[in-house]
Amino acid sequence: MQIIGIDPGLRKTGWGIVSVEGNIITHVSNGTLKSSKSNDLSQRLLEIFVQLVKVIEDFKPQVAAVENTFINKDAAGALKLGQARAIALLAPAKLRLPVFEYAPNTIKKAVVGVGHADKLQVKTMVQIQLPKAKFDGQDSVDALSIALCHAYQYKNQDKLKRAISKAG
Repeated sequence: MQIIGIDPGLRKTGWGIVSVEGNIITHVSNGTLKSSKSNDLSQRLLEIFVQLVKVIEDFKPQVAAVENTFINKDAAGALKLGQARAIALLAPAKLRLPVFEYAPNTIKKAVVGVGHADKLQVKTMVQIQLPKAKFDGQDSVDALSIALCHAYQYKNQDKLKRAISKAG
């Protein structure tokens, strides 16, 4: 199974894809989508959407994981992030992928073991877990951490289902 993790943003949207086979998680690809600052909001959102759809079509992941919006001090900034997040949900949905959402603290806890880890700790743990990954910025690191979080959630769900079926 391939998982695409998406870290939404209006200026930069990170994406990262991992493959899960049994207990093995491997890096497939990652990158950062960018929108043109000179365009109006609707055009910037369209740029992100078109680029994200292309990534999904090119790599054909089976599932998407997206980071939940955190509370932003700036209301206008939070609204723009919410619109970019809508694109991160819409693009995989358009291609009929199931989409899962995770809170930032859940992602950090899954990848680092601490829900309030800093960006350097997250990057270090992603590098350790996916040694072949090369990063073009923090957004792609964050996207890979989202994909890893879902991979761990998926593996734990599978273990739980097996345990329940053995007990029943």
